[in-house]
Amino acid sequence: MKKLLLRGFLALCGVLLLLVAAAVGWRAVRQHRLAEAMAIPVGHGIDERRFVRIGGVDQWIVIRGQNRDNPAILMLHGGPGAASSALEQLFFPWEREFTVVQWDQRGAGKSFSSGRATASIDLMVHDALEISEYVRRRLQKNKLILLGHSWGSVLGVHMLKARPDMFHAWVGTGQIMNMQKNEVVAYARVLAKARARGDKNAIDALEKSGAPPYHQIQQMGLERRWAMQYESGLEYKFPTGPQLLLEELLTAPDYSLNDVVNYIRGVVDGDAFFGETLDGPMMRIDLPALGTDFSMPFFVVQGADDDITPAALAQEYFDQVTAPRKAMLLIPDAAHMALMTRSDRFLQFLLTNVRQLALQP
Repeated sequence: MKKLLLRGFLALCGVLLLLVAAAVGWRAVRQHRLAEAMAIPVGHGIDERRFVRIGGVDQWIVIRGQNRDNPAILMLHGGPGAASSALEQLFFPWEREFTVVQWDQRGAGKSFSSGRATASIDLMVHDALEISEYVRRRLQKNKLILLGHSWGSVLGVHMLKARPDMFHAWVGTGQIMNMQKNEVVAYARVLAKARARGDKNAIDALEKSGAPPYHQIQQMGLERRWAMQYESGLEYKFPTGPQLLLEELLTAPDYSLNDVVNYIRGVVDGDAFFGETLDGPMMRIDLPALGTDFSMPFFVVQGADDDITPAALAQEYFDQVTAPRKAMLLIPDAAHMALMTRSDRFLQFLLTNVRQLALQP
């Protein structure tokens, strides 16, 4: 009997080893194919991936484009902690018209080891401005286009106020205005969608958790989970769900398995900006209080179905702004992740409204 059990155990171990080997092989093949598909032609293009010393710690930056003379876009990812450099394949078409700069912020993605435990919004702004200076020098650009998603829209507006001379234009998406108002509107929208769908599980969970003002981060987390369940634009196969996102991370050419683990840890650690009892700096955000006059063109591209940073509040903020030029696009078949799910529509907006501004002397 013992021999039979031992044989069974060894057979099971053999099967598991085969499965692990197959998974490792699949990952290596996918990484190699993706790297080949995204290769930048030799010549006037650029494809740089490196750690740069910023704010006294090493932070990861990727600079890619098919022509160095194109305008450069510095992308500020959301979260805090949801780095987008691993999803660079989504922006491959952008690289024909722009040099795209992806930066993993302190404590996020491949910059996870740089830590965010003692970070403040002021420190993150300082990092972002230092990165901007580095990119300007590296690409020999006087100014950059600044694009911020969600938390990145908060970081970006602070940057514009601190150093307006460094930027051609602002492009916000998942644009935040005021976090206290944000949660009130977001909760009402998500609950209304749950009721319209007859989704009893969502209705019960949301009503039991209670409406804002929240007192625990778990309440906001519950609302966000249902908002992502109802996220429109998923037919465009962007990895908004955990399973699809994990697949993208596992096959990203620059990401080791340790990087994948750190990515997830960085997203979780980003909650510290909200605070366990929602007393963190993110919950005190009120961008209009910083001033609504901007010296550069101001653009917003928002998913009309956004239930995390509602489009109505982004529109309210946009309407208050005065700038040399401004425009706002609401994408009807998209939500909070419009930057990714409808990157084609987003790119068209940039080509129509923004690119020429950066080419003017």
